[in-house]
Amino acid sequence: MSIAVIVAVGALFAVLGAVAERLASVWPAHGAEHRPPGVRTGLLAAVSGAGAAAVTARSTLPWWALAVYLLLLGLLVVLVATDLEQRRLPHLVLDPLIVIGALFIPFNPAVTPLSAVVGGVAAVAFLGLLTLVVRGGLARGDLYLVLPLGFMLGFPLVFTALFAAAFLSAGVSIFLLARRKVGMKTYIPFGPFLVAGTMIALILDDRVLSAVR
Repeated sequence: MSIAVIVAVGALFAVLGAVAERLASVWPAHGAEHRPPGVRTGLLAAVSGAGAAAVTARSTLPWWALAVYLLLLGLLVVLVATDLEQRRLPHLVLDPLIVIGALFIPFNPAVTPLSAVVGGVAAVAFLGLLTLVVRGGLARGDLYLVLPLGFMLGFPLVFTALFAAAFLSAGVSIFLLARRKVGMKTYIPFGPFLVAGTMIALILDDRVLSAVR
């Protein structure tokens, strides 16, 4: 992929990250706090831009397949913003993510249909069991979110994302506890960590973002 395209995608997603963070401060309206722009705005813009640029640079997929991955990542950026701001994953964004991920399964040159379906189902089953063990630690929206992530990554790569998300979540939680920013009973959204784990898998693992069929 050319440098110009990589830079353009990175810039586009940086803008998307900032816009998504601002949108989350006013929508969904039920939990909106109308918080002014701050450090989180810049951080989400920077991370979104860098992540999308890295995915584009890493990809050897046809342009249309990469475009679908970027579309899915764009929806994930919006979900990260709302989960961080309002502790929710709105179905108005989550449902299209699931539908597009499912429709992409037969055409995705990077993940076989069997791998995609098994990845989605296995990820939901794993988090579902974890929810029964760690009561209150995961929200129902996380179960919806992990389904399209499994479709995107396939099996077994989706578990790389899940374990990366778990380590990131544990590390951030310990840091915040040490700084006394949160308490033992404070709810920390897991959705952003799932998305971060997915980005790590997409960028670092050779089994994705390259055609296998």
